[in-house]
Amino acid sequence: MLQLSIETQSWPLAAAFSISRGTKTEAKVVVVELRDGDYVGWGECVPYARYGESPDSVTAQIQGIADMLRGGAGPADIQALLPAGAARNAVDCALWDLEAKRFGIPAWKLADLKKAPEPVTTAYTISLGTPEAMAESARANAHRPLMKLKLTGEGDMERVAAVREAAPATALIVDANEGWTIDMVEPYSAALARLGVQLIEQPLPADRDEALASVTHPVPICADESAHTRHGLAQLIGRYDAINIKLDKTGGLTEALALKDASLVAGLEIMVGCMVGTSLGMAPAFLLAQGARFVDLDGPLLLAKDRAHGIVYDGSRMLPPGPDLWG
Repeated sequence: MLQLSIETQSWPLAAAFSISRGTKTEAKVVVVELRDGDYVGWGECVPYARYGESPDSVTAQIQGIADMLRGGAGPADIQALLPAGAARNAVDCALWDLEAKRFGIPAWKLADLKKAPEPVTTAYTISLGTPEAMAESARANAHRPLMKLKLTGEGDMERVAAVREAAPATALIVDANEGWTIDMVEPYSAALARLGVQLIEQPLPADRDEALASVTHPVPICADESAHTRHGLAQLIGRYDAINIKLDKTGGLTEALALKDASLVAGLEIMVGCMVGTSLGMAPAFLLAQGARFVDLDGPLLLAKDRAHGIVYDGSRMLPPGPDLWG
């Protein structure tokens, strides 16, 4: 019979990390272990308060389906047993890992990828701060090919201009985390285009993003908080040019792969992102990131220390995860 264990872990950050909704100094993750004799599958999720989640609520959700897991429920079954979100992500990814180990087949083959995963280049995130603080961080990371800047609204153009001066050769994307108002979108987009910004993530609150369908924006706009699963994808068409797919939103790799396919059919560019977590959370997302226009899987780079057998980052270049980690 399958054995289930659930553990909440805290991973200190290398520095305080701020976005428009607040500041954090640690990454709290929930890790699921599924053991079948000698085979062990692992999955990690990051409960997110923005979506009403906490480590306790996620743990309770997983415990609620413990009997079904012990009875043999697989990835297809848990799509109906758990809603999209962090709890399902940890379980789903643990099941993928367990299946790979049971059958001795790498997860990329189970996912029907056409070839083995190749290295990808991730964005490096610059935490929200004063223009001077963000410029200092950007200057220290000016060797990186891609940075993501956390923004909030008022004063954002000064922040981006300061970063651009500090890192003139680095490609930039920005993430407002729902912090703008509709009257900011057109002028900010025009100003950001002049600064060479390539993408704007989630400028408006998810429940007020319908206004995006009628505003001019020379910089493409990407859905993040507005995008979770294939359900609701249709309403993003016309509002957004791209979609940020995160496993903690889709509820695991199973739905994320399906959402990616559906988004490409709909003509949306693909970004693969993450919450701040360890390499265990990045490993399944690495499969999803193959061929994506933008990759933002820098969570481990923001930690004071990653877990054992973590993904190797050569600067901003992510190497494929090893079998000792996941998949």
